[in-house]
This record gives sequence, C-alpha cells and structure tokens, in this order.
Amino acid sequence: MGYNKEIYKRIRSEYETKTFAARAEADARREELYAAIPSLREMDGRLSQFGLRIMQAALQGGDTAREVSALREENERICRARGELLRKNGFPADYSEPKYECVKCEDTGFVGIRMCECMRRRLTEAGMEASGLSALMRKQSFDNFSLDYYRANPQEYEIMCRNYQTVRRYAENFTLEEGKPTSGSLLFLGGTGLGKTHLSTAVARAVISRGYDVYYNSAVGMISDFECRRFGNGLADGNGDDTVRYTECDLLIIDDLGTEVVNQFTLSCLYHVLNTRLNLQKPTLISTNLTSAELRKTYSDRITSRLIGEYLLIPFYGTDVRKQKTQR
Repeated sequence: MGYNKEIYKRIRSEYETKTFAARAEADARREELYAAIPSLREMDGRLSQFGLRIMQAALQGGDTAREVSALREENERICRARGELLRKNGFPADYSEPKYECVKCEDTGFVGIRMCECMRRRLTEAGMEASGLSALMRKQSFDNFSLDYYRANPQEYEIMCRNYQTVRRYAENFTLEEGKPTSGSLLFLGGTGLGKTHLSTAVARAVISRGYDVYYNSAVGMISDFECRRFGNGLADGNGDDTVRYTECDLLIIDDLGTEVVNQFTLSCLYHVLNTRLNLQKPTLISTNLTSAELRKTYSDRITSRLIGEYLLIPFYGTDVRKQKTQR
C-alpha cells in the first residue's frame, strides 16, 4: 500500500515548510531575547556545548560517570537560571522554543521511522479533497448510515443489513498490495434515494484513510472529461490529460451510471475504463438506478458482460430515504 505520489510529495513539502517556519520564528524570538537580555547569549552558548562536553569527558577517560553527572547538574542549574531570568524580564520560559503544530513529531511528519498520526490525517484529508468527494465525506460515513429506514419490510431489511456488512468489510479490508488477493469491484443497483451514494462515500472515506488513492465522479462527469480530452478543450489550460486518473487510481467510483447520453463515443469511453481497470486488476465501484435487465438493454454486451460477470452485485431495496426524512 502506498499514498498517491503527488499527494505524498505535496504533503511532505508542507511539513518541511512548517518545520522550517517554526524554527525560523524561534530563531527570531531568540535574537529578540538576546537584544533585551544580553547575558542570555552566554547561557545559551554553554547549554549548546553540553553534548560536546559529555563526549570529551568520555574520550578523556577517568571517572566518566561522575563527570557526566556533574555536567548534567550544571546544565539543569543553567536551565533553571535561564527560566527565572526570562520570567523576571516578562517572557515565558519557553519563549525561544519552536512552536510546532504537532509536538509529537515536531512538524516533521515522523516519530522516529514511523509516520505520525498528524501526517496520516493530513494525507487522508488531501486524498478526500483530490477524490472529488470531500464535501460528502464530511457528513457521510459507515457510522451514520442508518438501517432503520429499511425496517418496514423485514426481508428487505435483512438484505440491506447484509449489504451493509459486506460493503463495510470490503472497505476495511481493501487491498492492492503485492502478494495479496486484490479487492474486487462492486456494482450497486437500486432506485433513487436508497443509500447507494452514502455507502459509496463511506467506502471512499475508509479506503482513503488506509492510504489508497480514490477518485469519484458521476458517469456524466466522466464522459464530459473524455469529451474535453477528445476535442482538445481539456488541454488548453495546461492541465494535461485529466482522464488518466480513471484508469490509474487505486479505486474508481462512478456514480449514477445510466444518466449519461449513450452513444458510440460514450460506450467506447466506458468500455475503455472498465476493461483497462479489469486488466490492471484495479477495483471499481459503480452505482446505477438501472436494473440488470436495463443495463443489458442500454449497454453493449462487451460492457454488460464485464459488469454482470466481473462485479459483485449489491442490490438496494426499500423506500426512498430522502422522502422518509422529509416526512419525519
């Protein structure tokens, strides 16, 4: 598993900038102190020599433990005196220390060789922003997906409970790691307002938090990107080929398949994306309001054979959740 290279590079650069800024600001405050309290410079000079003096004591032999202990006592004494001097002059004792956003990693992003939680969170946030789902992911997750809306029909409720558990396990165990079975693709089928987008968003949120690159778009939006690419409109602003993400991201989510205009060009684009991702063994999650029969009627055999044959079908049942919320 690895984070998207461009996102990782950008976040590492952010952290390097934060670390540099925090230390530069600390240096400026230290110079301010030296101007206000000249004797402080000598104290800091002695404190900065502590490590070197311990090394010299060890190299010279003799009673090293005793000498090191004496040096430590001297160092602590100077630190206490320094703190008192600062307080007497109206400064906090830590005034010249760097003010890091994260005290655990000191804004480096790592604690030892392990990535700090703060950097993991930042990478996740950046992944959400890049996915096209950031607004939805702020309010939709597995934890706030309510199965209560499906209780009216016991059979449908049982199916939806099973669907929920299946999809959640899929997201929590998502993998593209070498030596492990690659996660498969999912096809959500069902009418409007049955929770397909909510669970798609929840999957994206969980998969991104595990470090994978997720990209989301509606079928209409995807086809629009391919149209821009074909007719050159997408290259005029210097952004390059925006369609590459559809085949290269770790998990692609296509929402509302069937709402796009279906013609030879859109069929060709859809087949290209689906077939390329299957060949690369990269998972795709597709949601549609169409039934299996309507999919076969709308799309070519080359497309429907891949959707019906290669994807795990997740049927959604129930009554429009949005209407139920309005009635409540």
